[in-house]
Amino acid sequence: MSPSPHREPSVNRRPTLLAVIALTAAAALSLSACGSDDSSKDKDNDKIAGADTGTEKSASPSASASAAAGRPKIELPSDLTMTFEGGKSGDAVKDAVLSDSAERMRSVNAAIAGTDAKSEALSYYNTGRALEAAVTWVGKFKDAKLGIMGKVRYYNRTVTLDGSKAAAALFCADESKGYAKDLKTGKAKVTTPSNEDFILYNTRLEKNSDGVWQTTRIVSTAGAKQCLK
Repeated sequence: MSPSPHREPSVNRRPTLLAVIALTAAAALSLSACGSDDSSKDKDNDKIAGADTGTEKSASPSASASAAAGRPKIELPSDLTMTFEGGKSGDAVKDAVLSDSAERMRSVNAAIAGTDAKSEALSYYNTGRALEAAVTWVGKFKDAKLGIMGKVRYYNRTVTLDGSKAAAALFCADESKGYAKDLKTGKAKVTTPSNEDFILYNTRLEKNSDGVWQTTRIVSTAGAKQCLK
């Protein structure tokens, strides 16, 4: 049984995750794989899971925080597109949170896809339980000899600041066109679309000494009503 590309299983709910993968894992967010260290609902399929008024594509580093000096450059395979709607809230701090939140999601998929073989971006944008979950999740794909492909869209992205060094980022993901990829054949493991493909991500980020908003916790909910549209 292959890992569900939708969410990185939760560190808190490992038993549920094991039922989904038949191996082991921990975290939540997207084949975007995003990841959550506490997913409220896990789905056994082969889809992938993993914030402005404009649209940002993961394939354009110039529009992302990774373009800043000292930050790892995140590259994704040509058959994977991650689109982030929103990102310009009018508040510089919130915009920085949205940007690093998006980079976090991209970092997980890059590690799974093999374009970040050393997982440098993964450890750069994740810490604590979120990092533990993401690393385990990426390992599950490698063990299953799976990659990721397709299209994932992130929308309804909002940020609530908690002082100057902590924030909560809430966003939805449409993962109905994202799939796990059989690395041997290069083909997508296509599954039947359903409401479960629409995921609500609730994340916590903290600003480190280098000014990076790292994700520390992530919770995902499949089929969330506010994401169905």
